[in-house]
Amino acid sequence: MGKKGGATRVKRQMAPTFWNIRRKESQFVMRVKPGPHPKNSAYPLGMVLRDAIKVTHTAKESQLILNEGKVKVDGTVRRDPNLAVGLMDVVELANGQAYRLVPKDSELLAPVAVEDAEKAVKLAKITSKVTTKGKKLQYGFHDGKTLLADAKMKVGDTCVLELPGAKVKDHIKFEKGATALIITGENAGKVGKIEDLREGIFSLPTRALVSVGDRTVELPVEMVMVVGKDKPVIKVN
Repeated sequence: MGKKGGATRVKRQMAPTFWNIRRKESQFVMRVKPGPHPKNSAYPLGMVLRDAIKVTHTAKESQLILNEGKVKVDGTVRRDPNLAVGLMDVVELANGQAYRLVPKDSELLAPVAVEDAEKAVKLAKITSKVTTKGKKLQYGFHDGKTLLADAKMKVGDTCVLELPGAKVKDHIKFEKGATALIITGENAGKVGKIEDLREGIFSLPTRALVSVGDRTVELPVEMVMVVGKDKPVIKVN
C-alpha cells in the first residue's frame, strides 16, 4: 500500500541556513509544512519552541505543550509542530510571554520579546491586490492572510492588523520618507529611511534607496518592508 501524506522531517544538512540548530547533532529535523509562509523563510512551530526561544528541550516536549493548547500563533491556539511560522508572526506562551519573529543581525528570522501592548498587533505587507465580484478589493498579505476592504492601498504598503483577526488598525504607505525594515539579505534586520524610489525597467525591478546608518543601500522593494512613518510603530529589532 502506498505511503500517505508528506514527509514530516528533513535532513539537518539540508535545512535553511538561518535555523538555529546543531547541524551534526542527529540526522533529521522537523520539516515546515506548506502553509502561510514559504518553507525556506519559516520555522516549524515545534522548532521555534525548542531551538529559537528555547522553552522546551526536545521535540516531544514541544508536541506535549502544543497538544495541551498552551501556544498561540497570532492569537490563535495552534497544535501542529510543523506549522510554518515566519516574518512578523507572534508566538505566545501560556505564561503570557510572547515573541515576534523578525530579521535580526543579517539572519532571516529571530525571536524578539513582545510587550503586552503589542501582542495583539501585527504588521502585514501587501503582496497582491485583485478586484473581486461586486468590485470589492481583495488584498493578500505576506503571511497568507487575505482581506476584503474598500480602502485604497497599494502592493508594497503595510497594514497594522489587530489580532487574532485581520482588522486593519492603520495603513503605512510604501513611499519616500517612510521608515523601513530590511527583511532579507546581508542587511536584514536593519531599519532606515526610504530616501527615494526608482522605477523598474525590463531588466531591473523597482528599487528603494534606504539610508542605513551613514550609508545608503539600493534594494529591490521585495527586500524592504515599511514599518512606520517617522519611526517603527512596533518593536522590530
